[in-house]
Amino acid sequence: MPALRQESFDGRLPDQIEVRGAEQLLTILASQAKEDGQVELELADAKGQRTPITLAPALSASLLELLRLVADGRGFTLVPLEAELTTKQAADHLNVSRPFLIKLLEEGQIPHHKVGRHRRVRAEDLFAYRARRDAERSKALDELARLDADLI
Repeated sequence: MPALRQESFDGRLPDQIEVRGAEQLLTILASQAKEDGQVELELADAKGQRTPITLAPALSASLLELLRLVADGRGFTLVPLEAELTTKQAADHLNVSRPFLIKLLEEGQIPHHKVGRHRRVRAEDLFAYRARRDAERSKALDELARLDADLI
């Protein structure tokens, strides 16, 4: 069995071969998805031995999201929830400046701890903050749309 490439997408964009492969796999997986999101596949090895595989809805949704990113030529980084991020990494994930992130940390909006003089943010806490922020933004936009509709 040939060795798989150990290269990741961290810090680079997918090339055209990777984009085409992701597009093909995305089409196959999406066409096999059931209403509940579960995907059932049958894979064959080099000897023709077939193996049925069932992907649970959460796994298939995650895999489809990853394939959409690659098919669109976008890069990504996988971050385990228990990972500890530097302030630079956390700011990059929120798409904000590092000084703005530090302000959020100091205001207590995102839990953090220090390792020596350096702040660290758990990915799980960062993602929870991002979900709250996005929900608040969505609510505010809905309210603006409602107010705008009332004026018409």
